Amino acid sequence: MAGTLREINIKSDMPTVSDAIKRITFNIRNAGSLGISAIKFVHGYGSSGKGGSIRTEARKYLEDQKKRKLIRDFITGEDFSIFDESTQKAFLLCDDLRRDSDIERHNNGITIVIL
Repeated sequence: MAGTLREINIKSDMPTVSDAIKRITFNIRNAGSLGISAIKFVHGYGSSGKGGSIRTEARKYLEDQKKRKLIRDFITGEDFSIFDESTQKAFLLCDDLRRDSDIERHNNGITIVIL
């Protein structure tokens, strides 16, 4: 059986962008020791009219982490679909993703990190 999925809501108390990135970093660094192979970060999509700065900066940060090979990949909520190649590869590493409630919802308020 492939590893497990953990969901982390980083927007629940409306943190600053800096604090949100710290939460992402902490959870990525500690996931391996807990047997977690994927993390679904709920960051919101900026519906308040302020532009979704946490989402934007989190994805920039994750792109950098991917380039540095500190994470395998990340999947934006918009692309989280059974037809997406990255999602299909992620299923092999984390079977829990197949049953996630956001699959096929094109939810731009989440990002999934593959460890």
